[in-house]
Amino acid sequence: MVHRLELLRHAKSSWDDPGLPDHDRPLAPRGIKACARLREHARESGLAADLVLCSSATRAVQTWEGIRGGLADEPAVQIEDHLYRDDADGLLDRLQGVSESVESVLLIGHNPALEGLALGLAGDGEAEALARMSAKYPTGALATLSFSGDWKELTWAAAHLDTFIVPRELK
Repeated sequence: MVHRLELLRHAKSSWDDPGLPDHDRPLAPRGIKACARLREHARESGLAADLVLCSSATRAVQTWEGIRGGLADEPAVQIEDHLYRDDADGLLDRLQGVSESVESVLLIGHNPALEGLALGLAGDGEAEALARMSAKYPTGALATLSFSGDWKELTWAAAHLDTFIVPRELK
């Protein structure tokens, strides 16, 4: 079976309230606009996910809420605290625990873990997309990867990078 993995870094967050804990920072106006672009991209591209794994950080949850209307179907959603703290290895461990009945996952998280996961999983792919993703994984960036086999067997360099989308490039 071929599985699809969408890795979405949360949209741009606000730093307006310096006393607010990092976990509680909301989206900035630029992040809200990016979500609208991503939602339209999801709608136009037919993006679908069976399962959404989302960090419990406010900006990640707001990113999910901002794009959810663009997905083809209503997926199962799990908001998980550890996704806020996990490094790339922790994110990979979580993905290896996904049920085999799940064909596609949308993971909404944070850097540097999300970037490390995407770069580590992408064993090959379109050269320009790999180069762009390697150069920078900005807020709102979405990497789509695919791999054959079971989730529990997902390992480093085992996936193909299909696309790498950055909100500012979307119309």
